[in-house]
Amino acid sequence: MRSSSWPWFCAWLAVGALGSLALLAILTIGVYLLPLALLAAGLLATRRGSSSGLPGLVSGLGVPLLYVAFLNRGGPGNVCTTTSTSQSCVDEYNPWVWLAAGVIFLLAGIVLGAVRQRRATLR
Repeated sequence: MRSSSWPWFCAWLAVGALGSLALLAILTIGVYLLPLALLAAGLLATRRGSSSGLPGLVSGLGVPLLYVAFLNRGGPGNVCTTTSTSQSCVDEYNPWVWLAAGVIFLLAGIVLGAVRQRRATLR
C-alpha cells in the first residue's frame, strides 16, 4: 500500500473495530457504540481519498475478536482462580474459534488492500 493510504486504512480499521465491538456487546454498551460507529463511517465516507483505506474496515472487524480470544485464553470450560483468601470460577469459551475469526478478518483486509493497491499501480 502507498504511504498515503495507511492513515486512511488505520482510520477505517478503527471504525471497523468500533462497529464490531458494538455488535459483540449489543446487549450492553453496543447500543451506544453503534451510532458512534455509523457516524464515524459517515464522516470518513465523505472525505476525499478515504476510499483508498476502505479495506481497513474489514481488518477492523477482527480486532475485537482477537481481544475476546485473549480474554478466553484459559478456556474452554470452567477456569478457577485461587488467592490466599478466596476462589472464583468462570466459564470461558474456546479461544481458538475467536482467534481464527479475528486473524481471518485482519489478514483479509490487509490482502484486499494490497490487491487494490496492485491493481491501481498496474493501471
